Amino acid sequence: MSDDLPQVCNDMAVRAKAAAATLACIPTGQKNKWLLAAADALEARASDVIAANASDLAAAPDYGLNAAAIDRLTLTSSPITVAAQGLRQVAELPDPVGEVRECKVRPNGLEVRKVGVPLGVVFFIYESRPNVTVDAAALCVKSGNAVILRGGKEAVHSNTALHAILSEELARVGLPRDAVQLVTTTDREAVGHFLRMPQFIDLAIPRGGKSLIERVTAEAKMPVMKHYDGNCHVYVDAAADLDMAERIVVNAKCQRPGVCNAAESLLVHAAVADKFLPRVCAALAARGVEIRGCDETRKRVPAAKPATDADHRAEFLDLVISTKVVGSLDAAIDHINEYSSRHTDAIVTRDADAARVFTQRIDSSAVVVNASTRFNDGFELGLGAEIGISTDKFHARGPCGLRELTTYKYVVTGTGQVRE
Repeated sequence: MSDDLPQVCNDMAVRAKAAAATLACIPTGQKNKWLLAAADALEARASDVIAANASDLAAAPDYGLNAAAIDRLTLTSSPITVAAQGLRQVAELPDPVGEVRECKVRPNGLEVRKVGVPLGVVFFIYESRPNVTVDAAALCVKSGNAVILRGGKEAVHSNTALHAILSEELARVGLPRDAVQLVTTTDREAVGHFLRMPQFIDLAIPRGGKSLIERVTAEAKMPVMKHYDGNCHVYVDAAADLDMAERIVVNAKCQRPGVCNAAESLLVHAAVADKFLPRVCAALAARGVEIRGCDETRKRVPAAKPATDADHRAEFLDLVISTKVVGSLDAAIDHINEYSSRHTDAIVTRDADAARVFTQRIDSSAVVVNASTRFNDGFELGLGAEIGISTDKFHARGPCGLRELTTYKYVVTGTGQVRE
């Protein structure tokens, strides 16, 4: 396989480019027909997917996966139903391809339209979460893009079963099967081959651990849409409703600790630290969360472990949280802008001015007031399914869905005008 791998990768990319050219002209109704058919097929064949997933779960200990990673890997009837619902929801979303985003008529009579068009071919690399196979395929096809999927070795059986269903339904409704391809080899060199093909691949999207994203960013010859870490903060202000703050912190940390929009860091204003820190740390500890705190935290919560600078920067993706007592709103903002990964940061406060300053000065893809960081999600923000959350500033930021998988071109229509 290693001798043939460059040619195999090249052939897949060539076929994806051809499929993308076809998809760019496919009407919305036909794309939606595939999404709905794939949703029905996914539910009908859920037992096949669950059986394949069982093989991956059996091998999980060999890969050293922790509890959070195994949770992301696991497929039961419930997440399969959710994936099918996601396909149907994407079918209901407006198609960004062909959308007229701006239109104006020049003084000489030229009509200038800015029209949405697909990016082309997306190379999507991801780890541990087989449901992402369905999300990525749905978003790419609906937005007119072909996609080459490269999941992690720990989910190879699950991804293969899911891809088989998606591919069969593409053919059934008359769309090119090469619109959604799966890299079945677990050889890591395959990723490098695809990243060196800008003539065929228009965008690379890595979704996984920091080492994966760093590798893709370093090797890619095409643009990369990414976020490195999800070190998300909750700052409890002096003017916070402490009951509300406790609910938000517990939800942001514990509702699903192994995802990128879970809270990893807690900041508490010194004015409320005596009242709030012991109660919130007790609530977190009751749910199995390990507290790593600054010296001021440990004065109030002696059971907390000392926090290092690395802890304040960490994306734990587990039941661990760093805490720090700050003396002012400015100190909280400075700390977040220093340590945050620019993903999602929240403030809990009843002070409208504090909320305004926080939202203006925090440099993150989403800034949340009086709500959990877990809401930085395409579905939760009413944007539909997402292919990831970008912490870049160009070309897309925050949850990236259909519109972020397109670009635009100018269509200029005249009646015989010439430039003098």
